[in-house]
Amino acid sequence: MQNLVRAVVVDDHPFFRDGIRRGLVQSGRISVVGDAGGGRDGLDLIRSESPDVAVVDYQMPDLDGIEVVHAVVRDALPTRVLLLSAVTDSAVVFRALQEGARGYLSKDASRTEIVEAVLRVARGDTVVPPELTAALVDQIRLRAQPDQPVLSERERQVLDGFARGLSIPQLAAELYIGASTVKTHTQRLYEKLGVSDRAAAVAEAMRRGLLE
Repeated sequence: MQNLVRAVVVDDHPFFRDGIRRGLVQSGRISVVGDAGGGRDGLDLIRSESPDVAVVDYQMPDLDGIEVVHAVVRDALPTRVLLLSAVTDSAVVFRALQEGARGYLSKDASRTEIVEAVLRVARGDTVVPPELTAALVDQIRLRAQPDQPVLSERERQVLDGFARGLSIPQLAAELYIGASTVKTHTQRLYEKLGVSDRAAAVAEAMRRGLLE
């Protein structure tokens, strides 16, 4: 039997926190080992339980979600943090990922989407929904750094297309090349970035500043 992903839920709204907890447990794939109503208590819980994933609210009255992320990274804790927030401003998402969050979802996400995000974050993926990846492209360009691994022109075009929310067939039509060729460039892009899907490619590019 596959081991359950161990998770904690940190949110200052009891109704939302309980709903997330129930949704994760009912998936049958996640064990919720604790929950907390604030950032400080949540950080103590993360330290004591060492869960695989912490689902953390971005806005809380004591430590906010990014401060929790910062502490987890600073202290080299093994837990990966998935932030949930009503705030979907690209600069906020950028900062969260830059600090070390492994995922960022809107609080409007369905339980199914949150469960899938927790499972993906537990596997080591970076999770950002498509509607946010497109908004991040300006942040990627603004913060681009010149000392990054070199991408081919086609790989850059594919990355730019993913950041704009285009699918592989749409990219093939835009670039006047076959879908199989786009898939080849996509696979090479994934290998260079160490990712396995489009959203993660854009998020990792944001971290590295790979778009001009």
